Amino acid sequence: MTDIIAELCQNHQGDKKILDEMVAAAAESGADFAKIQSMQSSEITKRDRFEKGLIEGGKTKVIKRPYQDEFNRLKPLDLSDDDHHFFIEKCGKYKIKPLTTIFTRQRLKFLKTLEFKTIKVSSFDCASFKLVDELANSNFDRLIISTGATYDREIEKTVNILKKRNQKFTLLHCISIYPTPLKEAHLSRIAYLKKLNNDVGISDHSNYDLDGPKLSLAAVYFGATTVEKHFTLLEKSKTKDGVVSVNPSELKELVKLCKASKNDQKKYIEDNIPELEKIMLGSSNRELSDIELLNRDYYQGRFASFNNKGVPIFNWEDTKF
Repeated sequence: MTDIIAELCQNHQGDKKILDEMVAAAAESGADFAKIQSMQSSEITKRDRFEKGLIEGGKTKVIKRPYQDEFNRLKPLDLSDDDHHFFIEKCGKYKIKPLTTIFTRQRLKFLKTLEFKTIKVSSFDCASFKLVDELANSNFDRLIISTGATYDREIEKTVNILKKRNQKFTLLHCISIYPTPLKEAHLSRIAYLKKLNNDVGISDHSNYDLDGPKLSLAAVYFGATTVEKHFTLLEKSKTKDGVVSVNPSELKELVKLCKASKNDQKKYIEDNIPELEKIMLGSSNRELSDIELLNRDYYQGRFASFNNKGVPIFNWEDTKF
């Protein structure tokens, strides 16, 4: 049976009341997991090239995303240690599994003290081999590794680390374009990932208002066992992640379709996704797009652990902090 992850991301706006309501709504809609993001604004790194960005010949070479603007945006959205306990308590109350994404090595010590059986690694840390190895040596039942904007050789090295540690894991196909157009979905990548690990899913960043459940459902039909989708109770225009999010009624529809029989899924696809073969499959062996490379450049190293001198230690560095 397919696991459905309701990614709460920052759609809770740092408000515990909204967080409570989101967990309840995700459970009521049929999701298997509610997921938060264990990022802290204090862990954002200031990197000079993103202060002004770079445009050459009318083409963006470096994203402009100043540190102070990002800090000011994320600070009100921080979830404290107490908020993590609150989240897990609410997941227990509403009978949905708790899940989180780790963003820095220094947060692992805290997360290991909580009741998370599963931890997610974001696409931009798929190649953070030090973090991956530490997670695999931390007695979590399962790791979920997203693979967006990651080169095949990096994915394969991460898989080797996990298998060497006998760590159970799921690889998520992901396109790091927000939102992801269907023509960029490259669902044939699922077949490639299944050669590395039988347990494969999708992190779906498509625009539900435009494309409905097409991407998630097609992924499940082609063998995905996990679907992650951003979730919101707010009006989609009121949150940064709204464009890639589903509301409770949409999540309920998504869950129903992704857990339907293969025959029912096939009929839905035949009736509603005529562009499937032409647009959605793409290529399993492809170059990363310019947008993905820009996002990779910015998001890899966006967060870091800091030593007592305030020096950032990135997730791929084999350095103590």
